[in-house]
Amino acid sequence: MENQANSKSIILKYGLYTGGASILIALILYSMGKSVNPGIPMAIISFIVPLVLIILGIKNFKAANNNLMTWGQAVKVGVGIALIWGVLALIFQYLLENFIAPELIEQKIEFTRSSLENWGMTEDVIETQLEKQKNQNPLLTFSMGLLFMAFIGFVVSAIAGAIMKKTEENEY
Repeated sequence: MENQANSKSIILKYGLYTGGASILIALILYSMGKSVNPGIPMAIISFIVPLVLIILGIKNFKAANNNLMTWGQAVKVGVGIALIWGVLALIFQYLLENFIAPELIEQKIEFTRSSLENWGMTEDVIETQLEKQKNQNPLLTFSMGLLFMAFIGFVVSAIAGAIMKKTEENEY
């Protein structure tokens, strides 16, 4: 594997695609008034599109690397794409909720309240949960979101890498 493809350019390219797609989906949901509760079809689309783009990024890396790729390379590319996706999507979500449409925070709180009431929670439990939701540290929320997206990237790329891996040793 002397002439390996540069994974950085593929990670950046597909990370930007994935982040852009997530932002576009968020804008569509916002314009439809479904940011708080998108419904099952949009939730599925919001979940599937990034996964497909991560897999396409890994596949593109393999193709650029003479159709050779180790499992570790696949994971590196997938997690890299997921991290860029996470940074872009989380920054956009922060801007949306705090500057573009601050009313979304109140809508999320009301949605949480009605959901907890529908589950039969007591008023004390509901108030405790709503206070936690109102007093979330943005840096902690961002960090946890980024960690979650990196985990998603790891799982997807580990599976895709295990399926798509092909090394020079396999050639003989």
